[in-house]
Amino acid sequence: MTEIILKDIFKSYDQTEVIHGVDLKVESGKFLVLVGPSGCGKSTLLRIIAGLERITSGEILIDGNEVSNIPASERGLAMVFQSYALYPHMSVFKNMAFALENLKIDKKTIEEKVNSAAKLLQIEEYLQRKPKALSGGQRQRVAIGRAIVRDPKAFLFDEPLSNLDAELRVTMRKELSALHEKIGGTMIYVTHDQVEAMTLADQIVVLNNGYVAQAGAPLDLYNNPSDIFVAGFIGSPKMNFIKVNAIDKSGSFNLVSDALNLQTNHKNLQNNTPYSLGIRPEHIEVCEQQNSDLKVHVDFTEQLGSETYFYCQGEGIKQLIVHHTGQYKINKGEELYLRFKRDSVHLFEENGMSVSKKIINEF
Repeated sequence: MTEIILKDIFKSYDQTEVIHGVDLKVESGKFLVLVGPSGCGKSTLLRIIAGLERITSGEILIDGNEVSNIPASERGLAMVFQSYALYPHMSVFKNMAFALENLKIDKKTIEEKVNSAAKLLQIEEYLQRKPKALSGGQRQRVAIGRAIVRDPKAFLFDEPLSNLDAELRVTMRKELSALHEKIGGTMIYVTHDQVEAMTLADQIVVLNNGYVAQAGAPLDLYNNPSDIFVAGFIGSPKMNFIKVNAIDKSGSFNLVSDALNLQTNHKNLQNNTPYSLGIRPEHIEVCEQQNSDLKVHVDFTEQLGSETYFYCQGEGIKQLIVHHTGQYKINKGEELYLRFKRDSVHLFEENGMSVSKKIINEF
């Protein structure tokens, strides 16, 4: 298994800097996911690791060896692309064997490696078919198999599931997770889909405009986002944000908006200073008026059978998303009274950085 380390990586195209001093450690055998919105630099960073893009400055270490000036073909990594990149005139077997044939590996070894990978990926019956006779999921398995037969130091995946339909993406996520457990290799996976990131990763690295916004285990990022960008990106639906002012009340603070007036036990806020209060949809409860924190009007509901989402407006609040377990009948324009789960409220400064978690007193 392989450890990959990036040290102070910068990447520029002419005068445009797209990667800004990224430091990253991928531990041996881990499944690391690079996630972020389009244009954040995640695919560029993956291509830098692969050797398909040259860095402007910094160091790339693979098992302790500096490889920044070593070509992609000599780094011992295997990359799986979004487009599958299969040869249409070759059979599945030939597609998987092609790289090994170029390395002059003997025919018997090639057959053993291809058959072993095909069995692992459950594509044995497709070995003599051409790619055009396969479904999207089957083609992606072939692309992964082509990587497996090379026994790479690490696997690099560039949004490999984005061309698949929703149901098949779920299936392939399960298969990729199972594959990682079976072969135990180091894997780096790029996606814009934070659900993929949460379900696949040992470690998530959230990128924003070429910077690392936060890195950590999936639930660490979900429960303790370092800034408002990560809080809004990780989670589906995303976290709700409400503009509030901190008002000193004899040594403690209230968080005040047009709709809210919440007591806090936080001692380090600035008086009469704006903050953003964050609360996830599943941490808002429908309640009776006398127990409520705010009143909203329902604009739209999503009735999904086992759960319901309310899209609401309140005084000074353009949209608030509420998750309710089970079914809940309500019409557009009706009122809801809501209460926040006190230990699940986040607070962010004007610059977007997190103040702390668990800031609200029970009362």
